Amino acid sequence: MGNIKRISIALLCAALILGISGCAGWFGKKQEKTAPELVEMGDAQFQNEKYSKAIKTYERLRDWYPYSPHIKTAELRIADSHYRLGEYEQALAAYEHYERLHPGDPSIPYVIYQMGMCHFKRMRSIDRTQVPTQNALQEFTRLRSRFPESKYSQEAAPKVKECKKHLAGHEFYVGQFYFKSEHYLAALERFENVVKKYPEVEGYSRKAGDHIKQCRKYLAEMEEETGEDVTRRPTESRETGRLPFTDMED
Repeated sequence: MGNIKRISIALLCAALILGISGCAGWFGKKQEKTAPELVEMGDAQFQNEKYSKAIKTYERLRDWYPYSPHIKTAELRIADSHYRLGEYEQALAAYEHYERLHPGDPSIPYVIYQMGMCHFKRMRSIDRTQVPTQNALQEFTRLRSRFPESKYSQEAAPKVKECKKHLAGHEFYVGQFYFKSEHYLAALERFENVVKKYPEVEGYSRKAGDHIKQCRKYLAEMEEETGEDVTRRPTESRETGRLPFTDMED
């Protein structure tokens, strides 16, 4: 009888433990939100500028409901949230992903504009590398070519001017460096780039035109003194493609 009693008590304890754990699992389990609920939650977080939380919510929607009609909204809001956070690399990757997946979507003009803005926001002063400026100009130009009637093409117009002003300023800045260093052939190439590529940037193109005359004058004097065709000399930019100083990237 003693053994039977001990076995009964043990079984009763086991049943109680299983019952309690089962109840805990039942009451502790969180019910998964539906796709519309996640969209509503993400939108509220986005509107309240809680962008990091919005990203997590939209990513949950994307992972849980990959075939939901709300997926495109989620993907676009993820990109927008990164952009609002100043995370331009992540935003750019998200916008590019969206364009690849939905090339015919009505939101594509906006997406291309935002891609341009991701580069535009990272533009640097004219004495630094202008790769972000070139990339921004490329996207804005693509937008205006593909969707000339879009309101985003109109919004891109002043950005295009700003990009060209930066690029012209950079070429002129580098030309001045070479000019002051008496590397007149290298300077001439830079000043000619300003006039040829950015004639609409009048401030720089006009000053570049004046410097072109001076460069040609000095080169002619050098040729007269040496009897050598100095225009055939390799210039610094031809030899290395980089500037001969370290505080500025070309």
